[in-house]
Amino acid sequence: QVQLVESGGGLVQAGGSLRLSCAASGSIFRLNTMGWYRQAPGKQRDLVAAITSGGSTNYADSVKGRFTISRDNAKNTVYLQMHSLKPEDTAVYYCNAKRPLYRDYDYWGQGTQVTVSS
Repeated sequence: QVQLVESGGGLVQAGGSLRLSCAASGSIFRLNTMGWYRQAPGKQRDLVAAITSGGSTNYADSVKGRFTISRDNAKNTVYLQMHSLKPEDTAVYYCNAKRPLYRDYDYWGQGTQVTVSS
């Protein structure tokens, strides 16, 4: 059973920075595609950033140039460094693990709240 535990959320002023972490257990972490998603109240859960096992990354247009996703396979951890935060970045951020070609391999963390005040 894959377990994902997020940390690092909180309250920050607009223009500030936060770093989210997601620690994984129960799988061969280095094989996973890891992603960060977010869900604001009343909205759907959307992809923020993802990183493949090979280190390729992709970002939502709204966060390009401000957010950076990275992974440390030795620590079984994926990070989301967020800079220049805006009030519209306010959401619950979820960590996700997928495995290419395995549709049922789809695991989520419990989420961490990020609130950006104006």
